[in-house]
Amino acid sequence: MREPGLRHPPLPQHPSSRPSARPAPPPLPGTPRAGTRRDTPPAALTRPRAAKPRAGGHREAGAWRARPRQPPSKQPRLNTSAPAAPSRTARRARGRQEPASCRHRHRRGPAHPRTAVEEQSRGRPMPAHLLQEEEFSSASSTTTVGTLLSRVARNGDAVMEKDLLNHEDLAEDRGDVIDDIFDETYQEKEGPKPPLRYVWRNIILMSLLHLGAILGLVLIPSAKIQTLAWAILCFLVSALGITAGSHRLWSHRSYKATLPLRIFLTIANSIAFQNDIYEWVRDHRVHHKFSETDADPHNATRGFFFSHIGWLLVRKHPDVIEKGQKLDLSDVKADKVVMFQRRYYKPSVVLLCFTLPTLVPWYFWDESIIISFFIPTILRYTIGLNATWLVNSAAHMFGNRPYDQNINPRENPLVSLGALGEGFHNYHHTFPYDYSTSEFGWRLNITTAFIDLMCFLGLASDRKKVSKEVILARKMRTGDGSHKSG
Repeated sequence: MREPGLRHPPLPQHPSSRPSARPAPPPLPGTPRAGTRRDTPPAALTRPRAAKPRAGGHREAGAWRARPRQPPSKQPRLNTSAPAAPSRTARRARGRQEPASCRHRHRRGPAHPRTAVEEQSRGRPMPAHLLQEEEFSSASSTTTVGTLLSRVARNGDAVMEKDLLNHEDLAEDRGDVIDDIFDETYQEKEGPKPPLRYVWRNIILMSLLHLGAILGLVLIPSAKIQTLAWAILCFLVSALGITAGSHRLWSHRSYKATLPLRIFLTIANSIAFQNDIYEWVRDHRVHHKFSETDADPHNATRGFFFSHIGWLLVRKHPDVIEKGQKLDLSDVKADKVVMFQRRYYKPSVVLLCFTLPTLVPWYFWDESIIISFFIPTILRYTIGLNATWLVNSAAHMFGNRPYDQNINPRENPLVSLGALGEGFHNYHHTFPYDYSTSEFGWRLNITTAFIDLMCFLGLASDRKKVSKEVILARKMRTGDGSHKSG
């Protein structure tokens, strides 16, 4: 405590509390002092200098001027900020709510996708992507057609799913073709059946044709190997005109073909001589829409002979004519290639089905004209007809029904072998829009291999294919169980 009236020396200060600024050094001798006229620079030094050119500026009239500023961009900025991480309390709460298995799955990433059948068998709700499968196009120009799986029922350990096809969406994708779907509203007329009226011209011609085919079989040992190879080639080309052309392309619109491919299939169809494309498509769509009824042109319930060849030897049932006239064939009429063939069908048949197959062996390798006519022409034509007819008869009576046991069409491998893949008939009537008419790809299916080759060459595209999940669901729901035995 200081005493009053006494002067004490100042207390020493800490070095850190002392001011860091030092006094300015004294001016050097001869340096003018601040505030005098001598410290003012001369007038020449105070003139404004020309501004240095800026980066991006441009010079006009000897002077550099800055480029006018561009207005700011109006594009919205992307929010690149990362979302805030959940707090430790939230993570702990989530860990307490979820079981250990769920937390383990979250850490390791999403599980492998399962089908709807597997999800239901595990007692879990089906994900949204399995509840509804939309049509999509892949890089290989193949469209997988899915269905809406709307009803699930358990039958022991098996899970059955009902697939509801959206025919309107499917028809839009196939060019408004919906007349190949079975019409369940059709009812046959009550009362006596109309009497049979024979077409004697067809009876005589078919009889002579098969007699000529028998003669062709007898002449096979006398034919040259080139003639037999030519006959096989004509058979394959003509069969593709029916299977890949009239059937899968124009009747069901199961894929799309370019103009060169359509021209080739039209020529092949004329070689086959099974009515022009327009009539073939009309009869086949009626067959699918009213299958196994009086409106079916080759109703298999009327017996093997009728469904094989008899339907061509009698007049059509009145319901076949009536229903055929009501079909929408605008897509076929819009194809100029089809209508051109219809206009000149008879001359094309005479030239391509009978004249050309006969003259080629006779002209190029000196084959006998008799052998050239009866083997590559008559025998080949007869075998092609019967191969197609077996699809209408044998494939509707003999075989298993793994996809739908409620319809008559069957799976017949022997028919598939002769008809280039058309014998998987239970599958085809269940999924008529599948370009392969089978779920087994190229197995006993030359037509599918041909279409795939055309797609590879760029001549075909947009092949329709049913997904494996839909096929399995349909087998379990309506099949006869034969798929389980392999």
